[in-house]
Amino acid sequence: MDTLLEASGVSVTFDGFRAINNLTIQFAEAELRAIIGPNGAGKTTFMDIVTGKTRPDEGYVIWGDKSISLIGMSESQIAQEGIGRKFQKPTVFEAQTVRKNIAMALQNPRGPFDVLFYKKTKANGARIEEIAEEIGLTDSLTRIAGELSHGQKQWLEIGMLLAQNPRLLLVDEPAAGMTVEEREKTTDILRRAAKTRAVVVVEHDMEFVRRLDCKVTVLHEGSVLAEGSLDHVTSNQTVIDVYLGRSHA
Repeated sequence: MDTLLEASGVSVTFDGFRAINNLTIQFAEAELRAIIGPNGAGKTTFMDIVTGKTRPDEGYVIWGDKSISLIGMSESQIAQEGIGRKFQKPTVFEAQTVRKNIAMALQNPRGPFDVLFYKKTKANGARIEEIAEEIGLTDSLTRIAGELSHGQKQWLEIGMLLAQNPRLLLVDEPAAGMTVEEREKTTDILRRAAKTRAVVVVEHDMEFVRRLDCKVTVLHEGSVLAEGSLDHVTSNQTVIDVYLGRSHA
């Protein structure tokens, strides 16, 4: 399968601390990947580098069929390239309905006359329904986002990112603070999304990762320690020593 994103030899140091250390990692066009590792392993810094928030000291990050270098591009340029990121805390427009939230996120043409064409609105309406179905919020479209449960807000935010049609979706600890039922539904949403795009999930919760049933990358001290199925990486003695042997949040 074609490589969508490739980071190679990436390092970054903050105040003498090497957060990412000669990291090399690849993601395919449509795949679901979980990234795990102890606190300070470089998981968030890696996402910061991919989205343009942090610039590495060395190495390169190559994106898409045209092999564009993402290093040096602004966060908004990278977002326009089709890389979406969901942070741990959901950021939705609390005072607006679920429908309005998704509508605002849809990639509409920016021309002054586009809003006048009913056909476009009709297509958007259908797309909103489609996204609501995908994130399990069809019955909540008219609800005010602020009234939703924590899990539903997370799904709405995933839906808002899907509305922008990203080719790569980075999701940070989606299971945090969710009920068991919500977590199960979240894995279903992410697995479905990964059929048509790359979805990378940073997560601490091993049960959640097991349910994702995907390739797992273990980061440690800023580089890849192990990669493969969850059973494969969790039976790796080094992974057990540096990560699983500790109590971790």
